[in-house]
Amino acid sequence: MKLLLVEDEPLLSQSVCQYLNEEGYLVTTAGTYQEASQKINDYDYECVVVDLMLPDGQGLDLVRTLKQRKSPAGIIIVTAKDALADKLTGLELGADDYLTKPFHLPELNARLRAVLRRRLFGGQEQWQVGELTLWPGQQRVSVQGEDVKLTGKEYELLLFLATNAERILSKTAIVEHVWGDAMDVADSHEFLYTHVKNLRRKLTAAGCPDYVQTRYGMGYLFSVKNA
Repeated sequence: MKLLLVEDEPLLSQSVCQYLNEEGYLVTTAGTYQEASQKINDYDYECVVVDLMLPDGQGLDLVRTLKQRKSPAGIIIVTAKDALADKLTGLELGADDYLTKPFHLPELNARLRAVLRRRLFGGQEQWQVGELTLWPGQQRVSVQGEDVKLTGKEYELLLFLATNAERILSKTAIVEHVWGDAMDVADSHEFLYTHVKNLRRKLTAAGCPDYVQTRYGMGYLFSVKNA
């Protein structure tokens, strides 16, 4: 899942980012209000973790911006121990959850997984789409009850395509989501073709219909209806 971490303390930001990357998230960081504002304007995220106290602005204003733009991103706010009023305001604005500093990294991970399950999968531990069953919290997929071994990136690619079923996704949108914001400067998306090819091969070999369709000049479409 693609996350934005808005935190101005470098050491905390680094430790959280490292931990979440190891847990399978794709994490982008921002250390200031201005940087965070630019990133939520330019990119889409499944979840935004935002510290309410930033050196050049208020994290609450970022929450307001996300809600005004009707962003589907989950929002977890991070507050100081004595910031009850800000915590309540954040929840009233539409934040999904909050953490009080200092917090344990596994607790953040648990909150993230809960928010993402509610946002993307209606709280379900597993999700059925066509002949596929996906367990988002476990990075696991099966076809007709038989597990299919995918690499981490192949699984992220499948999950992004499947959660956007019946929508044509551009190569740029897919690359930015699965490989990160920095990949938007890549001159070639040839590596994406390779990953899509391998994903399709593994799924069809397991007996799954070919749900991933190429739309030349546009991108890719995940479609159960037209398989």
